[in-house]
Amino acid sequence: MYSKLINSFRQMYMAYIPLSIILSSCLGSIAAMYILMQERSLLQIIELTICVIICMTFNAAILAQMKPKFVFNLLIASLVINTTLIALTINFSWF
Repeated sequence: MYSKLINSFRQMYMAYIPLSIILSSCLGSIAAMYILMQERSLLQIIELTICVIICMTFNAAILAQMKPKFVFNLLIASLVINTTLIALTINFSWF
């Protein structure tokens, strides 16, 4: 599955770039919103820092015109990390 996705991403690289920027930024914004809704603590600062760093790294890789495979791997990392942060924040807010 990964091979099919990376090949598709390489072939349609210029079309996927705006879509992936929007997807990563929106998911990062949602993660940041849920993190900021938590009680203020050092953990909140660390989570928010991770969220911002991964989103900015992905956007910087696109602007630096890195190889499509590297950009795709950063996109996956961004989506996984931000989704994990959202899930953790939602789960801990119920307690």
